Amino acid sequence: MDFNFTDEQSMVRDSLTRLVRETYDYETRNGVIASESGWRPEIWAQLAELGLLGMPFSEEDGGFGGGAIDSMIVMEEFGKGLVVEPYVPTVVCAGGFLKHAGTAAQKEEHIGGIVDGSQIFAFAYAEPRGRYDFADLETTAKKSGDSYVLNGHKAVVIGAPWATHLVVTARTSGGQRDKGGISVFIVDKSADGVVTRDYPTVDGRRASEVYFENVSVPADALIGEEDGGLPLIELVTDEAIAAQCAEVCGAMKVAHALTIDYAKQRKQFGVPIASFQVLQHRMVDMFTEYEQSVSMTYLATLRLGDDENVRKQAVSAAKVRIGQAAHLIGQEAIQIHGGMGMTDEMTIGHYFKRLTIFDSEFGNVDHHMKRHIALSS
Repeated sequence: MDFNFTDEQSMVRDSLTRLVRETYDYETRNGVIASESGWRPEIWAQLAELGLLGMPFSEEDGGFGGGAIDSMIVMEEFGKGLVVEPYVPTVVCAGGFLKHAGTAAQKEEHIGGIVDGSQIFAFAYAEPRGRYDFADLETTAKKSGDSYVLNGHKAVVIGAPWATHLVVTARTSGGQRDKGGISVFIVDKSADGVVTRDYPTVDGRRASEVYFENVSVPADALIGEEDGGLPLIELVTDEAIAAQCAEVCGAMKVAHALTIDYAKQRKQFGVPIASFQVLQHRMVDMFTEYEQSVSMTYLATLRLGDDENVRKQAVSAAKVRIGQAAHLIGQEAIQIHGGMGMTDEMTIGHYFKRLTIFDSEFGNVDHHMKRHIALSS
């Protein structure tokens, strides 16, 4: 198979590499995540100007005709700089729902706003007692005339403090854990009854607890089929997982490079610790895990267009393998740096936090191991 990127994709990667290097150095990022807003709208505007927010959308929808591979390239470069801007919630998740199931009116209303950076979305799917089961929903959407009325609580909604809109999963019929009866809605974050509690996450991003208190949304806010939203949710989250796998590969590459550089400088018994064979073996293990993760990311990304079972198996396999690799690389990096690696003053500590949090997003290693086994049987 040919794994070479096109000239256009290579140009995008080069541009992103320069952008991240110039705007996401260690001191600047630290200042941004410690600020009141926690991000830089000017960077988001720059991403829009470069066409990155419209890359995965078809030309008919106002985008640039890219796809999952283009998102993979973007996310890998973002991972190298630990970029906090909400690309996955807005472009991959909300954009995915609109691409796959949005009406012509919904696409016209929202995709243009995503592409030019004026609309920012957050994906409100997780609930305090739902674990990783997308069907375990206490949030409800009840039909009321020509509208739906939403009530419920969504937890750890990444990017919600910056969002203009929310994509919300809710139960429109059936029992709490039924596979049917699930629907997806676009909700204006400024709508009456939407209450948020914002906070920083461990890895430097921002999230919210979002409460819906009799929030009325029009019937045309429904994305896709009423009561039949679960397959759509699984498709979009699989695309998000593949994108985040690419992001973590970028972070792992930098974490490995930082560890090698530190080992060459840090001396023990009068010699650099990089000369110790046992540490050399551990750094080689880190490199091996990284290379395997890149291969699994490519596989998952290429399988996104296959039938449901093949797609799910590939994505779950990648999430398991890369989750394990992120754990090993993060742990080994801190071990070789020593305790000081966990301090905010050391760059490696921030990469460790991102590698650690990755496992808990859209299902951890155990969850995806079980899903893969179930699909394989």
